Amino acid sequence: MTGVNFHGIWAIYKFEMARTLRTLWQSVVTPVITTSLYFIVFGGAIGSRIDTIGNVNYGSFLVPGLIMLSLLTQSIANASIGIYFPKFTGTMFELLSAPISAVEMVIGFVGAAATKSIVIGLIILITSAFFVPLRIDHPAAMLAFLVLTSVTFSMFGFIIGIWAKGFEQLNVVPALLVTPLTFLGGAFYSIDMLPEPWRTVSLFNPVVYLVSGFRWSFFGQGDVSVWWSLGVTGLFLLLCLGLIVAIFRTGYRLKN
Repeated sequence: MTGVNFHGIWAIYKFEMARTLRTLWQSVVTPVITTSLYFIVFGGAIGSRIDTIGNVNYGSFLVPGLIMLSLLTQSIANASIGIYFPKFTGTMFELLSAPISAVEMVIGFVGAAATKSIVIGLIILITSAFFVPLRIDHPAAMLAFLVLTSVTFSMFGFIIGIWAKGFEQLNVVPALLVTPLTFLGGAFYSIDMLPEPWRTVSLFNPVVYLVSGFRWSFFGQGDVSVWWSLGVTGLFLLLCLGLIVAIFRTGYRLKN
């Protein structure tokens, strides 16, 4: 029985991280500018009409939602382009014939995508501190949600990258599904503010549980129980893991 090929994992991880460094301006500065604009627009326009939500300053209330919005979109984008590019250039055959297992390949690509998303999330957190007062009641839980969400949606992005047959398809799921669900998932408001039946309908949106759990780690309160948030995130992680296993067992779209 052979051991884990750490050199192979590190080679993929290092290559993906180097690609980020080549686009450092887009990778780092863009989230800072976007976060600043959110605070100017939402914090200024809406914050002047909404003082607090659940005894939390509205500007501070926005922070977990902004981080989660970037975390979901960046995790998917980083992982999907990472695995799609070898398919596009034809180097996927080299990856599949290299002395590296499917598990090690996934760890390399997903690990790099998750790392980039976590860094961007922390950059947004630091940027937010210049605009609003911040407090983190449960820092360990905050980091746990940050890592768990990044890994889970990087795996989801990996699946999208395998499924996509063109660059257009890479953007279909993030643009038409993930971003709308995030905006409707309590990123910028509490679902308790919604009248029935819309509050109940919102509970069928999985992003509600991600945002709520992450917000709980900051302020000790959320729209749903933190255990529900962990459960839904863990369930989606297992679902993505199962799909990735099925992809490598069947060879689904790995070579085209």
